[in-house]
Amino acid sequence: MTSSSSPSQDTQSFAQNHPDGLRADALMEEDVAWSHEVDGERDGDQFDRSERAALRRVAGLSTELEDVTEVEYRQLRLERVVLVGVWTSGTATDSENSLAELAALAETAGALVLDGVIQRRDKPDAATYIGSGKANELRDIVLETGADTVICDGELSPGQLIHLEDVVKVKVIDRTALILDIFAQHAKSREGKAQVALAQMQYMLPRLRGWGQSLSRQMGGGKGGGLATRGPGETKIETDRRRIREKMAKMRREIADMKVGREIKRQERRRNKVPSVAIAGYTNAGKSSLLNRLTGAGVLVQNELFATLDPTVRRAETPGGRIYTLADTVGFVRHLPHHLVEAFRSTMEEVGDSDLILHVVDGSHPAPEEQLAAVREVVRDVGATKVPEIVVINKADAADPLVLQRLMRNEKRSIAVSARTGQGIAELLALIDVELPHPSVEIEVLVPYTLGRLVARAHSEGEVISEEHTPEGTLLKLRVHEELAAELAAYVPAPAV
Repeated sequence: MTSSSSPSQDTQSFAQNHPDGLRADALMEEDVAWSHEVDGERDGDQFDRSERAALRRVAGLSTELEDVTEVEYRQLRLERVVLVGVWTSGTATDSENSLAELAALAETAGALVLDGVIQRRDKPDAATYIGSGKANELRDIVLETGADTVICDGELSPGQLIHLEDVVKVKVIDRTALILDIFAQHAKSREGKAQVALAQMQYMLPRLRGWGQSLSRQMGGGKGGGLATRGPGETKIETDRRRIREKMAKMRREIADMKVGREIKRQERRRNKVPSVAIAGYTNAGKSSLLNRLTGAGVLVQNELFATLDPTVRRAETPGGRIYTLADTVGFVRHLPHHLVEAFRSTMEEVGDSDLILHVVDGSHPAPEEQLAAVREVVRDVGATKVPEIVVINKADAADPLVLQRLMRNEKRSIAVSARTGQGIAELLALIDVELPHPSVEIEVLVPYTLGRLVARAHSEGEVISEEHTPEGTLLKLRVHEELAAELAAYVPAPAV
């Protein structure tokens, strides 16, 4: 969008200020009456009337295959979708970035993006999300492109969903349903599948559709039968809702049982005083690549949103020899559905129970600050605001040096790395060693050679300052936690006379 000087000048300046891949042109180009005497005297920049009222087509979002030979290798027919967003605040670039992210989500779900449009409004329309007139224009775009699905960049109410479908005559889904579908495709573990199923049922419960009273059931039989036992009983949709609630209750019990097993493992790590580090960050920021680089975990790495969903915990070691665990968590995204946050709360507790968070951000992304804000919002929701954080700016080999400088200037505890090339990994490991909590008790002991297990524990659970082998045993000066210090107290050498 540009300020109003004249319609032709607006189009030229907008084209110059936006890159080709994210330039949005007005859908309608009709002339609008404009008067210098009236419009030129207004205070401040004014949106041109035609652009302000139009659906703005976002160029560069189409992923339709042009080579027919590629289609022959497709086993399944991809859904053909048109994206639609409502721009209520921020700049035009922000709204286009959001729609570009929606396009990436649609591709991850297996859809074929044909077109994308943005409607400028103060707030979404309560009935059809984009307004009745623009809904009719959207129907024409759907007919023109041959799409069979419309995806809205926001969470639609049940009423908006029904009314917009009535107008465009094809299936309509929102951003929440799209993310839930991706999670359902990528969940592999039993717990992950159960959490996704619970989130889907929470989303679908208020959106069930039925034929109302025409599907009502006969009331249960009473004593003596007769007319008193007949009438409008439980409708089909009420039966479906009751069954979904029963399934949700069963699913919550199953997830709670699975949570117990993970809590036992965490308690074992706490008992052994093993520090934990959680990798959190925006989806496709390179969390799994960083985990593989630090531990050799072999986790799936793919240039795709939510490629890995189930959490992975691996053993790692600092340059000083301390053992700690490194946990890869599910990726976050802007406007992450609250159904998912609730369903995955037990998994996200890995972040809240950690001693240190590695907050991974994609340094090559057009808006890395927005990624940081979106992740911190979810971290705040799971109650992990007091955990120390290191901002790891990944993909430094592909990022703009000026962007890296800006991020490192704004984020005081940050480091630039490249999980692909290994740049900055050694510095990150050294920083983790410094930031992890340190044992509180400093002690000097002489451990007999027959008790090698205590020496091993001292290396794995504490910080060895110095080590010397003497004829009587191993002389250690180290920092340990209180429990291990109590065990080693019997081997404190007697003071020299």
